[in-house]
Amino acid sequence: DVQLVESGGGSVQAGGSLRLSCAASIDTIRRPCMAWARQSPGQEREVVASIDGDGRTTYADVVKGLFTISRDNARNTLFLRMNNLKPEDTAMYFCAAARGNCDTVGQMHYWGQGTQVTV
Repeated sequence: DVQLVESGGGSVQAGGSLRLSCAASIDTIRRPCMAWARQSPGQEREVVASIDGDGRTTYADVVKGLFTISRDNARNTLFLRMNNLKPEDTAMYFCAAARGNCDTVGQMHYWGQGTQVTV
């Protein structure tokens, strides 16, 4: 089974920064594709950044140049650095993992409980 536990959310003023972390317990899959997704009230969940097992990254256009996804495979930890945060970035942020590609919500197999970010 895979467990994902997010941390690092909170309240920040516009223009500020946060770094989210996701601790992953992975026993059956190695270096899965992992991603961060977010969901605001009344909105669909959307993937904002993903990183595959080789470290290749993709970003949603709205966060390019502002968010940075990274992973520490030795510690099974995923990160999301968010800079110049805007009120529209307010959402619940979820860590996710997939056995294959992880560019869309539908491709994910595992989800964390989420961490709230309020700008």
